[in-house]
Amino acid sequence: MEKEFLTVGELASLMGTTVRTLQYYDQEGLLKPTAKSEGGRRLYSSKDVVKLHQILSFKYLGFSLEEIRNRLFTLDTPQEVAAALEQQKRAIQEEIANLQEALQAVHKLQAEVLAGQEVNFTSYAEIIEFLKTGNQGYWVWTHMKEPLREHIRERFGNDAEAGLKIYEAYQEMLEEAVILKRSGETADSLKSQELAGRWWNMILEFTGGDLNLLPQMADFNKAKENWNNEMAEKQKEVDEFMNAALSCYLEGAFGEDLEKHMNRTDEA
Repeated sequence: MEKEFLTVGELASLMGTTVRTLQYYDQEGLLKPTAKSEGGRRLYSSKDVVKLHQILSFKYLGFSLEEIRNRLFTLDTPQEVAAALEQQKRAIQEEIANLQEALQAVHKLQAEVLAGQEVNFTSYAEIIEFLKTGNQGYWVWTHMKEPLREHIRERFGNDAEAGLKIYEAYQEMLEEAVILKRSGETADSLKSQELAGRWWNMILEFTGGDLNLLPQMADFNKAKENWNNEMAEKQKEVDEFMNAALSCYLEGAFGEDLEKHMNRTDEA
């Protein structure tokens, strides 16, 4: 003969949960026992078993206990329940996408950790911040030397979006430079000079006008074996073209003194 009531321990064992969980559900008013023994023990009926099954099922689907108590148990039609499930489906899909991004970030960080020469948790944290923002240019940071990194921290530490915009602008201008070079544009043509002007403004924006950073940027440019492969190949292709275009632009815009400064920087 089936028992009329189950103790809290028996119900926990039957439903694969814990006594502490059932006690918490009772305290929160989510699942009150139908009766209590003379000694004050919680006693649960078959209806309580059904309700607990519902609670655990919705909890498995990702609903919070508050949603289950205040929302799901108050729905009156299949359409209302289906609408609630549709919202939960979207939330789960978004969580899956976030987990996929996190997994990709773990793979990328793992590669960077193995490529490093020493354990550096500060660097790891900075790379993770890049990855969290979806910034695919994080590889630039990993291969920059500390003086440039310090500059980036000071200039863009509180405005990562500005740094990202500069990187995106560089990508776009690099594509333009490739097209101009392949189409046979000369370094002093109007199109080339317009691009050189924007390129120079990008450099000034990045450096904050500190031209002492140019030698370090030149060193970074030379170390293309550390770059993203596709971008490295494109930059190699346009290096000579853009150097000539920038020289023409700087000579025309600022005169010979700045061009001499740039030449000294290239030699350094």
